[in-house]
Amino acid sequence: MKPTRRTLVLLWMAVMLLSASPVRSDMAAPLMRPDPPTIAIIIDDLGYRRLEGQRVLALPWAVTLSILPHTPFGREFAEGGHAKGMEIMLHLPLQPEDSSVDLGPGGIWLESGSRDVSGLLSESLASVPHAVGVNNHMGSMLTRHPGHMTWLMEELDRRKLFFVDSFTTPFSVALQMAHETGVPAVRRHVFLDANPDEDAVAAEFDRLLELAREQGYAVAIGHPYPGTINVLEQRLPELERNGFRLVPASQLIKQVNRTGR
Repeated sequence: MKPTRRTLVLLWMAVMLLSASPVRSDMAAPLMRPDPPTIAIIIDDLGYRRLEGQRVLALPWAVTLSILPHTPFGREFAEGGHAKGMEIMLHLPLQPEDSSVDLGPGGIWLESGSRDVSGLLSESLASVPHAVGVNNHMGSMLTRHPGHMTWLMEELDRRKLFFVDSFTTPFSVALQMAHETGVPAVRRHVFLDANPDEDAVAAEFDRLLELAREQGYAVAIGHPYPGTINVLEQRLPELERNGFRLVPASQLIKQVNRTGR
């Protein structure tokens, strides 16, 4: 028997109702969860104060260590941090605006030519074993100069090292030259301890978290000051349960390059 027109209409309505019904939750496709806000914390100026340096080495492994070249305890901290799984960087001295400031050994100045930059970088890296990246110590003058920054980035590219612009001046072109040369790079967003008072450091740590929430990642630089280490000892264990991820600097740079954020 051929179905009647009424039967066909009822069948069509049943199909439409079924297709419009909500999908059962156990059949739904899994939702893609966004990455948690990512933070990198670099402690630099390491190499001179042994006690404070040892406290820094006791922080979580994902904290990045940046060590000044040719310092009394620099090699010891580099070896100890590397053995723990911490990432090691060279904290490379670059000329500040005040040329009377003592940069310490290994400093690069405006008078340094391209060969000087290459030689000084090589000697400094030799004093900091396991270094996989570089950030600038001072540098408020030299990081303004495209020529010197291009020479430096070409050397970093040749050695397959990454760069973090400490951003000691808003006129820095270091990050731009790094990108133009193909060096993986990022800039610092927060100085944790421009004011080393512990309450001030805690406030800057809160600002770091807020920036990471807003843009998906943030980079902080701190120093081996007692107040800074106290705050990090108290606050770093809370990061994961508060929805943040602490990673070495190189991992954050890879994330930023991958997402384009």
